[in-house]
Amino acid sequence: MKFDLKKFFFRKPKNELEGAEDAAPQPAEQPQPIPEKLAEKCEKCGQIVLSADLEENFGICPKCGHYKKLTPRARIAMCAEDFCELFADEESGNVLGFPGYDKKLADLREKTGEKDGVVCGTAAIGGMPCALFAMDYRFQMGSMGHTVGEKITKTFEYATEHGLPVVGFVLSGGARMQEGIVSLMQMAKTSAAVAKHGEAGLLYIAVLLDPTTGGVSASFAFEADIIVAEKGALIGFAGPRVIEQTIRQTLPEGFQRAEFLQEKGFVDRIVERKEMKDLLGALLKVHSPAAEVQP
Repeated sequence: MKFDLKKFFFRKPKNELEGAEDAAPQPAEQPQPIPEKLAEKCEKCGQIVLSADLEENFGICPKCGHYKKLTPRARIAMCAEDFCELFADEESGNVLGFPGYDKKLADLREKTGEKDGVVCGTAAIGGMPCALFAMDYRFQMGSMGHTVGEKITKTFEYATEHGLPVVGFVLSGGARMQEGIVSLMQMAKTSAAVAKHGEAGLLYIAVLLDPTTGGVSASFAFEADIIVAEKGALIGFAGPRVIEQTIRQTLPEGFQRAEFLQEKGFVDRIVERKEMKDLLGALLKVHSPAAEVQP
């Protein structure tokens, strides 16, 4: 049943005295249910925004321009077609017996509906086939443990075997501390898979989202052939507060934001979210082996 917003908020109350004697009794009107998440509060400006308006605007606050974080499946749906998931059964375990980690993983799986912090598969973007992965901020801020590293590695291996480019939507708080050295080993493993994919002459595009930090930024995030980023994304290894406390100096305005990194040559282009699909499709097309060389 479609929810009538105007009718719900501006319904005129009935006058019980007017025509009460002559009017036939009417069945009581059933109240309309209030839809879930009718509106949301922007985490930056604090303004209330209708969820429908936010969705129509690609998850960008129409009042202040803040980019809301997207789930991996929402991100894929926004940029790709014909998505077919790979390695869906991969699941983390408490490899080091870290206290409370089993319960934390179980709670996160129930809350997010995902088995770990990345979704991988094949799809088409702008009609061009590719392999892709998208990291999940809801799963310990996309931190990289064994399963995240394994799934991303397998995605590159699958793409190498099938001659596919890779598009990676990268978002991470870094290595997952509950998995210790096992988590750090994923940096070398994913990097090796990226290198073999590149040696096969295949394209890798990384889309850096907010935040992209820690061991992920020090491995596959910055090993792409083309690096694009969303507006205002925090990108770096250590966070700005850690750096300030270490060097005991105040950092420049906008330090480690996408715009700052583009100025220093670490990011090729900052892309508006609504333009992301078209740009990725164009890049995949122009770097396709079948692309015609223009004089």
